[in-house]
Amino acid sequence: MSEMIREAMYYKKLGKDVLQCELCPHYCVIPVGEMGKCRSRENIAGKLWAVNYAKALGISVDPIEKKPFYHFRPGSNILSLGPNSCNLSCRWCQNYQISQFDSPTVKLSLEDLYRAVMKHNPTTMQLAFTYTEPLTWYEYILDFAAMYPEVKLALVSNGYLNPEPLAQLLPHITAMNIDIKGITEELYRQQCGGSLKQIKENIRQVWEAGVHLELTLLLIPGLNDREEELNELVDFIASVSPEIPLHISAYHPTYLTDLPATKAQDIVRAREIALRKLSYVYGGNLAVDGFQNSVCPDCGKVLIRRSMYSCDSLIGADKNCPYCGRTIYGQYDH
Repeated sequence: MSEMIREAMYYKKLGKDVLQCELCPHYCVIPVGEMGKCRSRENIAGKLWAVNYAKALGISVDPIEKKPFYHFRPGSNILSLGPNSCNLSCRWCQNYQISQFDSPTVKLSLEDLYRAVMKHNPTTMQLAFTYTEPLTWYEYILDFAAMYPEVKLALVSNGYLNPEPLAQLLPHITAMNIDIKGITEELYRQQCGGSLKQIKENIRQVWEAGVHLELTLLLIPGLNDREEELNELVDFIASVSPEIPLHISAYHPTYLTDLPATKAQDIVRAREIALRKLSYVYGGNLAVDGFQNSVCPDCGKVLIRRSMYSCDSLIGADKNCPYCGRTIYGQYDH
């Protein structure tokens, strides 16, 4: 085998040359010559191989707010890259061309990736696995983390992973944004080809592990925007912690979904519902003034003012509101 391919972790043999992947809740059964649902793991001669290992769609430097992270080193840049795979099949996927279909990739060894970090982020030393689904790049991320522990790693993910692999990965992760699609099993099953239960458990596991956590909801008219569902979603997040920032983003028709685009008033309404129980709620993908600013939940003063992907922050490394002293959730040490 090439050095740019690696035997996959978390699988077992079911019979002669038939394997079962145990990385995510799909538990794909994979005969010889076939791949799992995510197209990142292939049964080659009776062994499961991470065939997307060290194959990147490309690499770029992004404002960290673009991920989105609003409470993790605001105003900094982060080197970003992702694999050509995903273990969900959301019918509204905003990046479907690179998540659902084969796309050109470039080989990027662990050493090459570290050199890129040193070139583009030598001060902050931070790296985001993003764009598609980084958890399908499991071995690549874990190997990089083991070789270069000084780099702060962030994941922008759907959170669809089994508990044991997640527990092994989390000690190496500094920040995570989980894209929660909604709060019903029906939506995940019919629209995403997955299940909600494990994702909810994983959100709690990430928070309890002390990893910086933010959540994103793509608000889709008629699918996940009913008031009852929004209240249920907010109740769940608040049960983990009301301090978890929630980004409510506007959907635009694409891929297999042609529902009307999210309107500004939809974001306003959803944000008002979320703010009844959550401390930090943002609106995204729409030019609505003020919805990107970070406000102190106690005194109401604007602490981080954002314009596009630039920001002006009044929060220091002590994390305290300079007006009332309240601790503001996040990391502000860059």
